Amino acid sequence: MPPVTNLSQYEELARAVMEPAAFDYVAGGAGGELTLRDNVGAFERRRLRPRVLVDVSEVDTSTSILGAPSTMPVGLAPAALQAVIHQDGEVASARAAARAGVIFCLSTLSSRPIEEVAEAGGVRWFQLYVHKDRGASRELVKRAEAAGYKALVLTVDLPITGYRERDLITRFSVSAEAYGNLPSLPIESGDLLSTVSRLNDQSLSWKDIEWLREITDLPIVIKGILRGDDADVAVKSGAAGVVVSNHGGRQLDRALASIDALEEVVCAVEGRAEVYLDGGVRRGVDVATALALGARAVFLGRPYLYALAAGGEDGVVEALNLLRSELVVAMTLLGAPRVSAIERSHVA
Repeated sequence: MPPVTNLSQYEELARAVMEPAAFDYVAGGAGGELTLRDNVGAFERRRLRPRVLVDVSEVDTSTSILGAPSTMPVGLAPAALQAVIHQDGEVASARAAARAGVIFCLSTLSSRPIEEVAEAGGVRWFQLYVHKDRGASRELVKRAEAAGYKALVLTVDLPITGYRERDLITRFSVSAEAYGNLPSLPIESGDLLSTVSRLNDQSLSWKDIEWLREITDLPIVIKGILRGDDADVAVKSGAAGVVVSNHGGRQLDRALASIDALEEVVCAVEGRAEVYLDGGVRRGVDVATALALGARAVFLGRPYLYALAAGGEDGVVEALNLLRSELVVAMTLLGAPRVSAIERSHVA
């Protein structure tokens, strides 16, 4: 793999080795992909205000996320069907996260079983879609608990899949065997979009958070929040954390960029839960910007998947190390020797 100097370069490396339909599945967004582009563009519009003459002889990127130590305020977001990206799939990604000392979040639609991914070690969260078959969802939760996952990430922005034109054009499909997590569900080979829409429970509402709390003692993180009022209800419903996310621009096109929604959510939460962000993070300065606007941590999506395609487990480790190196430079030049020293005043 040729030298890489920033995360965005992994995209072309991935394009060169992935099947075109699989690449478009990862790269694509909903509709005209305005939100997909704006997730990155909204970060690029921000300007930074560094402090000078601060002792930055030692810079520490470490933090804690839901009480678990992390080498930096970055985790790997849940992403489905990673075996279409690399033969080792989620196992490689989880191993890379463990090596880098960051959290890995496993998708409900993983191509590797919950228990197999758990063998990678490290701190792991499990992302949950609630299906119409609640018994199947309960089984997934219990398997995640038994395998040592430390939190449940309930994704709430996908009652149906968004209008993803790239997947409609390529007719992206997967085999039944690709769903390693879901042996108990009647999944047939074919179109992924219609499969997910058929499984997920469109009647899911806030009252169902209580059902989830009754079946697990794991902390619950609610992913897919873009409004302060929803964030407030999430915390009142017992969420330990919320993820400000528009699903990587893959659901409702023209939804707010994640970074544009962050401060409203942070203000509504008022410190009662941890706030995370995904969508558009490509640089160490993006991580610092999100933290300055109130995020506890960010979760990386497409960049680590492209790195997985390009270099497997080692590629993901390299990408995480590259991001950490950028973050160290950003914190040094901002005059923030610790994560806790990154403040709102650092962003114009």
